Amino acid sequence: MGLLLSRNIASFISSSPLFSKKNGCIPMQLENMVSLVSRTGRHLQRYEKGCRQVVGCIPYRYRQTEQESSSMEDIEVLVISSQKGQGMLFPKGGWERDESIEGAAYRETLEEAGVTGHLEPRLGKWRYKSKSQGTFHEGYMFPMLVSHQFESWPEKTVRKREWMTIAEAKEACQNWWMREALDEFIRRQTQAHEK
Repeated sequence: MGLLLSRNIASFISSSPLFSKKNGCIPMQLENMVSLVSRTGRHLQRYEKGCRQVVGCIPYRYRQTEQESSSMEDIEVLVISSQKGQGMLFPKGGWERDESIEGAAYRETLEEAGVTGHLEPRLGKWRYKSKSQGTFHEGYMFPMLVSHQFESWPEKTVRKREWMTIAEAKEACQNWWMREALDEFIRRQTQAHEK
C-alpha cells in the first residue's frame, strides 16, 4: 500500500502544473523563497589535520550598461559585513561533513549574502590563522555569477551587503587571503576576456 501511495504521489508531482520540473519538482510558489534559518554549531564541520575547513564565494555580476559588454570594468562583486567587526568580506563558513564542497559554498553564500547563481571552478585554497580563535583554517573560494538576489535571507538582520567595484572590494576586504582569491578571480576573468 505504501509503495502504491508513493508512486501515486510521485506521479501527481511530476505531472502537476503546481510543481516545477526545472527545480527538481519544487512547488512553484516556493521557487523564489529561501529558508530564513542558518546552520549553526561546529559539531558537523570538517577538520583536516587540526585545520577547520572553510568554504566561500566571490559573488559577482555584470553591471547594467547602455552597451552590451562584459569587460572587467563592468564587474561588481558582493561583499558583506563581518558579524564581529566593522570590516567587509566575502561570504564564507564551515564546510560540513554532510555536504560537498560546492554545496557548502552555495549554502554559505545564500545564508550570509542572500544570493544564488552559477558556481564556477574553485579559485584556490589558502591556509590562514583565525583572529578570534588562534587556530589554523584552510579556506577554499569559488566565483559565483549571481542570478538571483533575495530580499530576505537567513543573516539579513546581522549583516549588510554591498555591491562594489573590484577596486573598492580590494580596499574594503579585511582578509588577506580573500584579497588573494579576488586577485585570482581577476586573473581568470582577464584571461577569459582576452580570448
